[in-house]
Formats: sequence, C-alpha cells, structure tokens
Amino acid sequence: MIKGLNLLSTLKDIKVNSAARAGRCVACLSTNAIHGLCAPCRADLPVNRWSCFTCGLPLPWAADNLRCGECSKEPPPFERARIPWRYQFPVDGMIGRYKYHGQRKFARPLVADFGQFLAHQLAEDAASLPDLLVPAPMHPKRRRKRGFNQATDIAEQVGRQLGIPVDAGLVRRVKQVQSQRELNRTQRLANLKNVFEVRGKPPGRVAIVDDVVTTGATARALALKLKAAGAQDVEIWALARTPG
Repeated sequence: MIKGLNLLSTLKDIKVNSAARAGRCVACLSTNAIHGLCAPCRADLPVNRWSCFTCGLPLPWAADNLRCGECSKEPPPFERARIPWRYQFPVDGMIGRYKYHGQRKFARPLVADFGQFLAHQLAEDAASLPDLLVPAPMHPKRRRKRGFNQATDIAEQVGRQLGIPVDAGLVRRVKQVQSQRELNRTQRLANLKNVFEVRGKPPGRVAIVDDVVTTGATARALALKLKAAGAQDVEIWALARTPG
C-alpha cells in the first residue's frame, strides 16, 4: 500500500507542470519541447523495456519479475532496481555532457521524465515509497574538482517531485580509489572494499540514487553497508543501465 503520498495525484501534477514548461529541445533545438526534449527526440531515448527485476540489466526477452543469471546465482543485497533507460545513444551523450562537462541542461529532461517513470511504476506496483533517498556519495576531492555530485542533484530533484526526503550525508566515501570506468566487475568490487561509511541509522526502506549502473558493484557495496546499519529494504534508482 502506498504511504505518505498519493502517487496518482502527484503524477497528474507533474504532467500539468510539464505542460507549462515548454521550451527549446536540447537535442535538436526545436522550440516544441517539454522539459528540454521535443516529442521525436524523447521517442528516440532507448527505453529499458525488458530488464532484470533486481539489477535492471537489459534483457532480450520479457517476463514478470525476471532475473538475470547473475542475480539468480548471486542475489545482491538490494531488492530491486528502477531504471528507465539503457546507457546508449543519445542518453549516454546527455549524461556525459552533464556529468563530465557540467552542462546541466542535458540532464534536466532525463531527471524530469525519471520522476514521471518512478511515479508510474510505484503506482502500478502499489509499492510503498522509500522512507529516504540516499545519493551515491562522491569523495570530497572528486566532488570539489567536478563542482557537484550528479547523484545528489538527481536525488534532490526526484525527492521534490515525489515528496521523499533526501540525505546526502548518511553515507560518505572515506577513501579515494581508482576510477571505476575502466574496471571489470571483479575489479570494481575489490576497488570498493571499505570505501563507504554509514553515519547514522538508516530507516527501514531506502532507495540509493545514481546516474548510471554499470556492473552494479557500487550499488552492492552501498546496499551492504546500509543493511548492516539497519535498513531492511533497499532499491536502486538510476537514470540508465549499461547493456552488459
């Protein structure tokens, strides 16, 4: 049973607000855009239509609550993933220009649609809302260099849309390690050992928010720490999932 928020009402409010925010498309520069994307460009986004219920990995077939081989063999410490897009063109470029070049206008349409996607999913599943959104933390040195943590940006915007509190300080990254971008799954897991620290007691239901899930190593490490600290149900919310 949904608690704390009438998601159907919220979804209606989001649509009304969207209609009032027409402007220029960040992809093709059309003046017929809603939240930064026109209808044709929005239709080109690679929807993660068939995916693993648990980790969001894109799959070539559909089935209710289907799990990939990895999650069936070695279930992760989180219960499910909600990820609307595959990390492919044009989503990969939009996230890259936002994340590495600070061009926030490319993320705005994705985050706005992400809120609608989550509202739809939670209403259709009759799922309970998380008690808290926890952005994937960034080491302070890397955050200072980049100027922002994209996971915190996304969590704060989605939290406002859905009425869920955000705590960017509950988990912190205590070690700066090699960038995960060029590592495989085994290397990523080893690279993240003892990297995160939970500062306080999390509530029972938590959603970890990030921009992209690649191997799921970061999500696993964060979920393990949150559950060890007292969380009972952990979900992963992200904009995109790599195909494999």
